[in-house]
Amino acid sequence: MSRAVPTDLTGRVVVVSGAAGGGIGTSVVEMVARAGATVIAVSRSRDNLATHLDPLVAQGLSIVPVAADASTDDGIATVLARIRGTEGELHGLVNVAGGAAPATWMPALRVSRADWRALFTQNLETMFFMSQAVAAELKARQRPGSIVSISSISGMNTAPFHIGYGTAKAALVAATRTLAVELAADGIRVNAVAPGVTKTPASATYVGEDAERDRRAIAMGRRGRPDEQAGAILFLLSDLSTYITGQTLLVDGGLDLKWTHLDADHTSLFLEDAAFRAAITREEKP
Repeated sequence: MSRAVPTDLTGRVVVVSGAAGGGIGTSVVEMVARAGATVIAVSRSRDNLATHLDPLVAQGLSIVPVAADASTDDGIATVLARIRGTEGELHGLVNVAGGAAPATWMPALRVSRADWRALFTQNLETMFFMSQAVAAELKARQRPGSIVSISSISGMNTAPFHIGYGTAKAALVAATRTLAVELAADGIRVNAVAPGVTKTPASATYVGEDAERDRRAIAMGRRGRPDEQAGAILFLLSDLSTYITGQTLLVDGGLDLKWTHLDADHTSLFLEDAAFRAAITREEKP
């Protein structure tokens, strides 16, 4: 099929894992669907699917909501079954599922094995085994494709008081590079995006509004929007990036260029809640 516009994904099927949180994943679903793809939108929460994706479906976008837990084999099997029942050429996967609850912030000396394992399951295992499954399906169909995963600026730099999350996101970068080498001969590209501080419902739980702080900390002077992350992801999915693989693209407004957001106690200036800062730096268990 000839595509005059390199971002045209008409006739292609793209899976988005972590699609319905109202942030980056939801923006990816909308942008990729508007680019012409059929999007298999995966979330653990049926309520979130209804809240964030039903309005997009009502607009006529080709979105197939799927309630499944991408961190389990059963959830991945559910997604594969939906892929096989969806018309179109399987083309891509976007791994957005991940993140970390506020309770996971703590000093390294307080992190338990359970804390560590939970963050790695949520942020690394989910990405790897979903990528494995979709890559195997692409190979079985002898189709090229593109896999894009969400890392974090915390995986590209230091992550004080969030060592489990930062290390898991760094490991995701390493997995991306190795998968890219192994799958290159099959025409399957594997890349990642590392967002800086982005305005999402999840980040709003611990990052408040402070325009002056944003100007001090970020070269572009503001936090990112979910659609700005989605734009980078669409680029990596599309035919604009057919010679790019194994890369992690920082989409951070220049935060990494300055990296001045750590206060004297090494906590982030974005964490303005004094009680939260006190809680995450306390070395003894509560």
